[in-house]
Formats: sequence, C-alpha cells, structure tokens
Amino acid sequence: MMDVDLAEWYGVSTRALVQAVKRNRDRFPKDFMLELTPHDAEILRSQSVISRSTHGGRRTVPYAFTEQGIAMLSSVLRSQRAIRVNIEIMRAFVRVRRMLRPTATLMRKIGEMERKYDTQFGVVFEAIRELMGPPAGPRRRIGFRG
Repeated sequence: MMDVDLAEWYGVSTRALVQAVKRNRDRFPKDFMLELTPHDAEILRSQSVISRSTHGGRRTVPYAFTEQGIAMLSSVLRSQRAIRVNIEIMRAFVRVRRMLRPTATLMRKIGEMERKYDTQFGVVFEAIRELMGPPAGPRRRIGFRG
C-alpha cells in the first residue's frame, strides 16, 4: 500500500508518516517497505492523472508498504486511530488470503489435470498422425470379383 493512502487512513499527513518511518528506519527493512524509483513514481503519477497536492504535486518519491510494514506502522504511529485502522487493515489481509485459498487449490487441481491428461492426449494425437499418414502396404481389394 502507498504511503499517501495509509496516511489518509491513519489521519496524519504523508509527510508526518514518512518522517515517523525515517526516524525508526531500523524497524522497516527492505521486505517491509520500499521507496519507489523516480520512473515508478512517474508511472504512478500518470495513472492517477492529477496530483494530490495543491502546490504542484509531490516532490519526493513515494513509499510502498508490505503487510509487515503496515503492521510495523502501528508501533511507530501510536494514536488510537492508527491502532484501530491497523487492526482493520490486518483483518482485510486475512480476508484476502481466505478468498485466495480456493483459487490456489483450483490452480493446483488444474495443474494436476493438465499433467494427467497431456499424456493421454498425446496418445490420441499420435493415433491421429498415424491415420493421416500414407497406408502401410498394398490394400486388399474389397467387393465382388468376377
């Protein structure tokens, strides 16, 4: 999730959120948070069409937080609202995982079916190739001989 969205939910400015993160940098390793590259930020800006600031848009590249990084934000932002919002975000992650679980099972079953039936269809295709090829030898005449 992006820092600007999290700041809005937590009821703080983006600047305050980023400042709190920078003051506690050791709590946010690379797998908890990453700073977008200027190129990524430009793509993001072009997708949102308008800038969020009334002063010509954001001047720094945004941060993106993983689930673990969002959980860590609750220890950095200590307001009651931050705690409540964080709990709801964690619950949302759990709901998403529950929704994805049947999809993962379905994908596994499809993979098993592909492996199983690819060999069977290989036999069918080989039989079709044999039927399409030239006859093996002289054919015996069918019908009345007079």
